[in-house]
Amino acid sequence: MNFKTLLAAAAVSMIAGGAVAQTAEWRTVSPENLWVIDTAKGRVLVELEPRAAPSHIERIRTLTQQGFYDGLKFHRVIPNFMAQTGDPKGTGEGGSELPDLKGEFSFRRGRDSGFVAVENSGPGVRGIMGSLPITTQPDAQMFVTADFKVGASGLFCPGVAGMARAGSPDSANSQFFLMTGQNDNLNGGYTTFGRVVQGLDVVKALKAGDDAEDGKVADPDVMTKVQLASALPEGQRPTVRAATPGSPAFNAAVEAARTARGAQFGICDVQPVVEVTGG
Repeated sequence: MNFKTLLAAAAVSMIAGGAVAQTAEWRTVSPENLWVIDTAKGRVLVELEPRAAPSHIERIRTLTQQGFYDGLKFHRVIPNFMAQTGDPKGTGEGGSELPDLKGEFSFRRGRDSGFVAVENSGPGVRGIMGSLPITTQPDAQMFVTADFKVGASGLFCPGVAGMARAGSPDSANSQFFLMTGQNDNLNGGYTTFGRVVQGLDVVKALKAGDDAEDGKVADPDVMTKVQLASALPEGQRPTVRAATPGSPAFNAAVEAARTARGAQFGICDVQPVVEVTGG
C-alpha cells in the first residue's frame, strides 16, 4: 500500500477509531502518561491528560503502581455507552482505602495547550487538546483574564476515560469507565482524565451486562494487568505517536469524518490518529 492510499484509509477509519501509520508532525505520548490495560480480549492504551485532571491522574498512577487494578472486573458494561471497572468488590460499591477525590469537572487552558478548534457549539468552541475532546472559551478571552487562561471541560466522546462517582460530585475514588459511545449528559458533571488511543475495539468487545440490571455483567471480563508504560522495560514498552492537532494528518482525518457525517458531524466523530510500535 502506498503512502497516499494509507493516509486516505486512515482518514476514513477515524470514525471507527482506527490506528494509522506515520505521516508527518507527530507527538510522542510520554511513558508516564501512557496507561497500559491488558485484558483477555486484547490491550487497551489510554493517554492520560494531567492538564485536565491532575488529582485524578495522581490517583490513577498511585493505584496502578500498587497493582490495585490487576484482576479487577468490568462489572458494568452498557453497549454504545461505556465499560466500568476499578472496584475491588466487583459490585460498583467499592473503592480504594485512599480518600475520595474532589471533582475536576473543568480546568484552565493556556495558549500553550496545543488546542485546535474543530467545531463551534453555542457560546463555546469544541476541539482537541492532546487527544482529549474539550469545550472551551476562545483564545481571545485570555486577554481579559488574570491568569491569561480560559475555562475548559472534557467531553464524553467514544474512547474518553472518566471517573465514576456516587451522588456527591466529590465521591470519585478508584472506579473509572471507558466510553464506547457519546453521552452529553455526563459533560460537566464527571471528571475526564484521558482517552483510549488504541484498543477501543477491545473495550467494545467486553462482555455486556443486562439492560434490566443497568449493565451489571454476570460473568465479566477482567483487567489482567494494568501498568504505566514508564514502568515497563524499554524493550517491552509500547510507544505511541499521535498526529498533532492541526497537522496535515490530523486535518485530513477531521475533513474525512466531516465529509462522511455531513450535517451530523461533531467533535465526537474525531478519534485520535496514532501510530503504535513496540510492546
